[in-house]
Amino acid sequence: MKNILVLGAGLVAGPLVRYLMDQPDFHVTVATRTLSKAEKLVGSHPRGTAHQLDVEDEAALEALIRQTDLAISLLPYTYHPKVARLCVKHGKHMVTTSYVKDEMRALDGAAKKAGVILLNEIGVDPGIDHMTAMRVIHHVQANGGQVTAFSSYCGGLPAPEANNNPFGYKFSWSPKGVLLAGKNPARFLRDGQVINIPGEELFAHYWTVPVEVEGRVIDFEGYPNRDSLPYMEIYGITSARTMFRGTLRNVGWCATLKKIVELGLLDEEERDDIAGMTFAQFLAKLINSQGNLRQDLAAYLRIAPDSSVMSNLEWLGLLSNDPLPLQKGAPIDILTARMLEKMQYAPGERDMLILQHEFIAEYPDHRERITSTMIDFGIPYGDTSMSRTVGLPAAIGTRLILEGAISLTGVQTPVVPEIYEPVLQELEQLGISFTEQKEVLG
Repeated sequence: MKNILVLGAGLVAGPLVRYLMDQPDFHVTVATRTLSKAEKLVGSHPRGTAHQLDVEDEAALEALIRQTDLAISLLPYTYHPKVARLCVKHGKHMVTTSYVKDEMRALDGAAKKAGVILLNEIGVDPGIDHMTAMRVIHHVQANGGQVTAFSSYCGGLPAPEANNNPFGYKFSWSPKGVLLAGKNPARFLRDGQVINIPGEELFAHYWTVPVEVEGRVIDFEGYPNRDSLPYMEIYGITSARTMFRGTLRNVGWCATLKKIVELGLLDEEERDDIAGMTFAQFLAKLINSQGNLRQDLAAYLRIAPDSSVMSNLEWLGLLSNDPLPLQKGAPIDILTARMLEKMQYAPGERDMLILQHEFIAEYPDHRERITSTMIDFGIPYGDTSMSRTVGLPAAIGTRLILEGAISLTGVQTPVVPEIYEPVLQELEQLGISFTEQKEVLG
């Protein structure tokens, strides 16, 4: 019996935990600060155990890792290096769905020496995006071609029938994580030119991306996602003249988030001068309003008082007399709490995951445009698409490692056939698949 430790019991943990508990030779311990969350995930399954853990208690964390064969960290990314170091120390494998940071990358040599794999970026974005991109790129290269342009968009959104609030968004994963991503600077390559976008200007750079959803073409907003350039080397397409990875949102998101950034509502510095305040009082303090808050806000943001952005901020309740949800905290924590209150999925509503790649492939005798698209929906009253597409790749990767089908060691991501081929094959069996369209360009 192999022992698996799952750290964290958040919004995407359910499908992963159930998949692993259903394997006859695995036992799963779910450890999290709030025991009831772990107990809910495990239920009465004979191969599951719920455990209370404060991840700041390193001795308790180390004791759990010592007893396991593989640890899956679904914790905030800042904790991954701590977990990884303990896994390497005790010769245990590790899986995460998060981006590889420098602190994790630095453990590559030690992990190889210990004979363990630290498999990162095996969720949906990052994860399924890498795997499906590499499958197409390797196919093109094996047939004598080269990829000269690559663009990719991913978005976790409400299904069309559930898109019923002014932001066009509801939370199916960490709300604070969604907002923090809006502070990242971006860099990409377009027609041979490197484009750099500072974090505070991210939402000023977006464009229309049409995608066919259930037989109807819907226009979305696409904007850059972090630094795309390292993926030229990771994907083995260093001669490409376009390299872009982006995020999809419903129309109106970028204009509103741009003004939210300008207000300082994504700031992470804790404030202790907000006790007893209402949202209106807090907003007035932020913009130094002494009179008509609505007029002062419109003037501060340089928008019309009757604009859609103003309507969105009012709908969110930022001009209301509702009390702040916190007595002290950072503006981003206040915004997170408010958005989570107002932008949740109702029972039975579906979420939707869109992932679309476009490749330009050049062969000796012709050029092709290849479009690869995944559109996946949540199950009404069941698992969200986000939880399935994040959790199942990690769960499958875990199984493959423990069964010896993945023998790589060190810090890895799923860009090699040994990982992506079996994971994608099983995802297709579970109903998560891509469709491809090819167009000869001459």
